[in-house]
Amino acid sequence: MEETGTIINGVVEGIIYRNPENGYSVLDVSWEGKLITAVGLLSVVEPGEQLVLRGEWVNHPTFGSQFKVESFERKLPKNAADMLRYLSGGTIKGIGPATAQKIVDRFGDKTFEIMETQPERLSEIRGISAEKADEIGKAFRKQFAVREIMIYLEKYGMTPAECLSTYKAFGPGSVERVTENPYCLCTARIGISFTRADEIAQRMTAAVNPVYRARAGVIHIISHNLQNGHTCLPREKIPAPAAELLGMDETAVQQIIDDLIEDKELVQEDIDARAFLFLPYMYLAEKNIADRIRVMLRFPPQKGRPVESDIDEIEQAQGIEFEDKQREAILTAVKQGLLVLTGGPGTGKTTTLNGILALYEKRKLRVLLAAPTGRAAKRMSEVTGREAKTLHRLLEVQFGENDRQSFARNAEHPLEADAVIVDELSMVDVQLFWGLLDALPLGCRLIMVGDADQLPPVGAGNVLHDIIESHLLPVVALTQVFRQAMESLIVTNAHRIVGGEYPVLDAKDKDFFFLQRENVHSAASTLVDLYTNRLPKAYGYDPLEDLQIICPSRKGECGTVSLNRALQQLLNPPSPDKDEVQAAGRVFRVGDKVMQTKNNYDILWVKGGQSGEGVFNGDIGTVLAVNPTANLVKVRFDDKTALYPFENVKELEHAYAVTVHKSQGCEFEAVLMPAVGVVPQLCYRNLLYTAVTRAKTRMILVGSRALIEQMVDNDKKTRRYSALCHFLTKKDTGSVLDKQGSSL
Repeated sequence: MEETGTIINGVVEGIIYRNPENGYSVLDVSWEGKLITAVGLLSVVEPGEQLVLRGEWVNHPTFGSQFKVESFERKLPKNAADMLRYLSGGTIKGIGPATAQKIVDRFGDKTFEIMETQPERLSEIRGISAEKADEIGKAFRKQFAVREIMIYLEKYGMTPAECLSTYKAFGPGSVERVTENPYCLCTARIGISFTRADEIAQRMTAAVNPVYRARAGVIHIISHNLQNGHTCLPREKIPAPAAELLGMDETAVQQIIDDLIEDKELVQEDIDARAFLFLPYMYLAEKNIADRIRVMLRFPPQKGRPVESDIDEIEQAQGIEFEDKQREAILTAVKQGLLVLTGGPGTGKTTTLNGILALYEKRKLRVLLAAPTGRAAKRMSEVTGREAKTLHRLLEVQFGENDRQSFARNAEHPLEADAVIVDELSMVDVQLFWGLLDALPLGCRLIMVGDADQLPPVGAGNVLHDIIESHLLPVVALTQVFRQAMESLIVTNAHRIVGGEYPVLDAKDKDFFFLQRENVHSAASTLVDLYTNRLPKAYGYDPLEDLQIICPSRKGECGTVSLNRALQQLLNPPSPDKDEVQAAGRVFRVGDKVMQTKNNYDILWVKGGQSGEGVFNGDIGTVLAVNPTANLVKVRFDDKTALYPFENVKELEHAYAVTVHKSQGCEFEAVLMPAVGVVPQLCYRNLLYTAVTRAKTRMILVGSRALIEQMVDNDKKTRRYSALCHFLTKKDTGSVLDKQGSSL
């Protein structure tokens, strides 16, 4: 059985394994009276189908002889027995084994012909109504349309998941649409990159209209910059990079931009006499936020009785005395209902927040608490003694048509609340913030808590900064550092850093330490030793639970990639007793500390007796089990356990060391940070400040004093183009787009 170039005519008896991402399948196939194993990219075949397989026999070291498929053709079942086997497999919606038997008994070898051309005749069978017959006919035709489309598109290197997304987006005309313009695949609904669309276009037999490529290239540049946090870009910054990418002159690019604006695929808005370009959904997000805030200001919550005496009662009951700014914040929260509360560590944000909560509850208001990440929500629960949810969970995230993110809680189905309090607002991007505002009932109070000196969100926009800059909403900034907090050098140094002063680095009896290392090699070695050996021995820290290395960058010897590799080898080396799985060039084994790197709303989790779906960017957990048989990885995130199919493991990274950006919203007992070999673009003040404020009881900097001072001196924050402040302060609130509701 070593012959190559073999052709096999067989029938699929069963699917042993299928990877939904790339379509790789392992099938049982009947051939010449025996059962063989066929392997290859066979994403759209189902049990009962007759196939012509072309390939070669190979000998797998574990599974023995297999037929490795290089290409295949499908033949529809010709006789009643094969049709019954196919329909009984459940591939046609509305047909199970019993119904399949009835249909084939009635129509025999003409079953498929009847289902495609005369589906109404299915109602001749007892138990099948005319309505159900119509549904079965539609499902049958759709099934074969989808499969033929997938087979066609896979020739161009598209994965089964991408083919299915294409069909969902464009329907039966998908092949014609992609053949004419492969750059239509670059939409958010499908998500194929411009580079991949270029590759697909080059595989096409017919030349593609260059205008399609030019339009997609311009949109690609703007889309790519969303990843850098920009919601829009100055128009004058687009022609040069677009011309270089597309190989055309800038005048031609300008015409392409004008055409895209006319077709409403881009939006242009003048901000301070400067033209800015937006993708429509990002324009609507910022515009709708501004419009909704204006409505909230016009229709404030109902005012109640005076609250000064209530605050006095809370002070007496809790044995505290609010300072003037704290009292102002509490009064504003009750009287106006809209408030931005900011302040650095040790300034009493938690005390103020608890004062607001006590007053709201005294008035019997329904209050909901939320934060952007699981860890931030957990910390909010701990300091308030009340349940706090992630914003995604609060808004009941779900997938709508074409797998687009949406929220079950919205203007039509608002939150059942009189007040919502959101912590860590600096981390909230414009789309998530618009989702929150859209879900607030009219008259609901909104208290937004955050540290304006933290890094901006990972997603696009700069919500907290823009709201403060607009001067449209009441903002109370807590600045007084309380005496108890001043005893912490972490708190003192954080305020020194944000104020442009150098931190105290020479103290030996406090909670902030500096170890001087002038090169990346010695700094990396020291960090690894502190994490794995010295700190656990000296203070009893658990490296997985209590310690966290936070790095300015992923790259370099003191970056997260290198440090994670070294720490995994020391703390969790390979062992015959530990199962592992490889994904995206990384090995994950039982006991590894890991972080989720993107929002995934399909990952199942269990928590006590409850279950749900969704893990989110920045969640940190531990690998509990790797099950090669079930192709599942079990990861514990705080109080819930998530189940990852192997194809989703690539969304995890090791988290012994994480970047400063990824650490936002988290608090750790002890934080270690390298301060050497940092590239200039990451040498700035609020990055250092954000890292320091992640530490709860101990902060250790390892590196160069000169580089730390350089970071403090550089107060040039990363420039972020956004338009929320513009929309909030703009007198004319009319949109350059037709109103599209809240369908973001």
